[in-house]
Amino acid sequence: MTSRASTTSARQGIALIIVMISTTVLGILAAGFAYSMKVETKLAQNANSETELLWLGRSGVEYARYILAQQLALGCEPYDALDQIWAGGPGGICTSNSVLANLSLKDYPLGDGKFSITITDLERKYNINIADEAALQQALRLIGVDAGEIPYIAASILDWVDADDNTHIGGTESDFYQGLQPPYYAKNAPIDDLSELLLVRGVTPEMFWGGVATNATRGTLLQRPGLQPGAVDDLIGYTVGLVDIFTPISNGRININTASATVLQMVPLIDEVIAQRIVELRSGGDSTLGPVGPIGSPGFGILDALVSAGMSREAAQYVAPYFTVRSSTFEVEVEAEVAGYKRKYYAILARNSPRDIQVLSFYWK
Repeated sequence: MTSRASTTSARQGIALIIVMISTTVLGILAAGFAYSMKVETKLAQNANSETELLWLGRSGVEYARYILAQQLALGCEPYDALDQIWAGGPGGICTSNSVLANLSLKDYPLGDGKFSITITDLERKYNINIADEAALQQALRLIGVDAGEIPYIAASILDWVDADDNTHIGGTESDFYQGLQPPYYAKNAPIDDLSELLLVRGVTPEMFWGGVATNATRGTLLQRPGLQPGAVDDLIGYTVGLVDIFTPISNGRININTASATVLQMVPLIDEVIAQRIVELRSGGDSTLGPVGPIGSPGFGILDALVSAGMSREAAQYVAPYFTVRSSTFEVEVEAEVAGYKRKYYAILARNSPRDIQVLSFYWK
C-alpha cells in the first residue's frame, strides 16, 4: 500500500515538473514572439517613417530656398552677413519689417514631425579648384604644417587636380598611388568632394579636420615622406584644418562678411592683424568712418573696409577684387525627426536671383 502511494506521488511530481517545464518553455516562446513582434513593429514604423523623413528633408530645403530668396529681395541689405536670419543671427537692419522676422530655423513643425535647418554660405571659404601653388602653401602655413612638408603637399594637391600626368616638383602622380594598398589613380580633375584631399599624398586626417584625428591609423600616417616612425606619436594638433579653409564649389570670391579671420588671410597682403580688424569692423566696431556693421552697407564698401582695417588705398584696390559681399552658393543641413526617429539631409543651393535658386545636389548621411 505504501509502495503504491509512493509510486503515485512520484508520478504526480514528475507530471508537475513536466507541466512547469512546459509552462516555462511556453513563456519563453511567448516572450520571444512578443519581442520579435516588437522589433518587427519598430522596423515597420521606421519604414513608414522613411517617406515622411524624406519629405521633411525636402521641405527643409524648400524652406531654406524661401529664406534665401527673401533675404536677397531686401533692398536695404545689399549684402549677406552673419547677423542675418539665414546664418542663424538675430536679423539685419531690415529684418523687423520683413517676413523674415517671424521665421525660425529650429524645430519647424510639419505633419507628424519637425525639422531644423542650418544654412552655410560656401563663399566664406576659398575655392580649392582655383587655388594656385601660393594659395595652397599659404593654407598649409595657416593650419600649422611643418615648413619642410608644405612644398611637396601643395605640389601633390596640384597634381591631383590638374588634367595631366606631369609631376610638379616634389608632387605626386598615379605611379605613387598605384603602389599603395589598395591602389588608385590620381584624379587629374577638379575636386568634387573636399574629402578627396585625404587621398592626396602627405595630407593626414589631422591636417584635414584640424586637431589630432583619433581615426588616423599609424599605417596612414607613415605614408608621409620623411616622417620617422617615432614621430607619429608626437604629431602636432592643428587649431584649424583644410576643411575650415577650402570648399570645392563657390563663385570663386570670398564673402568678406562671413569668412573667418583665417580664410581672410588667404588673400594676398592680408595678415592676421588686418584680418582681425576686418572681423571687428563688420561686427560693428569703431573705424575711421565711425561705428559700422556689415560691409556693403551704404557708405561702407569693401574698399572702405580694407582701408579702415589698416591697408593703404593702393593695396586695398589690389585686394578688393578677391572679395564679394554677396554669397551665391549655400550648403543646407536639414535634421528631420518623426516619432523620435531622426535623419540628416544635405543640399547644395545656387542662388542666382530671388526667383532662381537651384538645388545642385540633395543627399543624406
